Amino acid sequence: MSKLNVALTIAGTDPSGGAGIMADLKSFQARGVYGMAVVTSVVAQNTQGVQDICNLDQKILDEQLKSVFSDITPDAIKTGMLAEVETIERVSQYLNTISCPYVLDPVMVATSGDRLISTEAVEALKEKLLPIATIITPNLPEAEVLFGKELKDESVILDAGKIIQSKYGVKNVVIKGGHLEKEAKDFLFLEDGQVVTFSAERIHTKHTHGTGCTYAAVITAELAKGKSVQEAVGTAKHFITEAIKTAPELGHGNGPVNHVSYKGD
Repeated sequence: MSKLNVALTIAGTDPSGGAGIMADLKSFQARGVYGMAVVTSVVAQNTQGVQDICNLDQKILDEQLKSVFSDITPDAIKTGMLAEVETIERVSQYLNTISCPYVLDPVMVATSGDRLISTEAVEALKEKLLPIATIITPNLPEAEVLFGKELKDESVILDAGKIIQSKYGVKNVVIKGGHLEKEAKDFLFLEDGQVVTFSAERIHTKHTHGTGCTYAAVITAELAKGKSVQEAVGTAKHFITEAIKTAPELGHGNGPVNHVSYKGD
């Protein structure tokens, strides 16, 4: 049997299974990658919103990171919810000891609209993690926070991606256009200056809980297998489109997507 590629997620939880490390591990498994997870925050959330958050003590966070990094070397790493400045600083210390691809999902607000991290943490994210990321995966609201202005149309998005790259020293940026009114179009800004777009039909559904986590996790899994950034984003786009299209319609609010529906290579 060939050796499995390994992906690590460092993020918060979701007991309803649609987002956070639960979604990440499902996505890793679906893409044929061995998944590991370090928990940063225990989040009481479901399809209807976030009920409570408990950010873990820095000592147990450090011990989790030490347990993984001293034993099983990941082929790619993803970070999601990093709610506190101290958490970001600690995670950055470990990321700087390894030279594998790193996918930064700048989780700031849940699908339900609940804010997940502090303003201070956003600033620490910009300073400590954006410059060392292989790719960042903001949705439109998150990209607006990084850009500092509203992203109303494609021309502004095209400016924003390039400015985010240069301002924060980010290698690759994919701005997810799921919030655009027409087609679901994503914009990938590559470090060589190319801009590649990925379009899909707009699926009219409320069942989009955890889409950002899932999208970034698939990119991480593909990078762990040695795929290029462009190939990884292309696979993630197909994966999330199919996952939304076949959502199981669970819960009383914004339900989760289907993590096992995509059968593509």
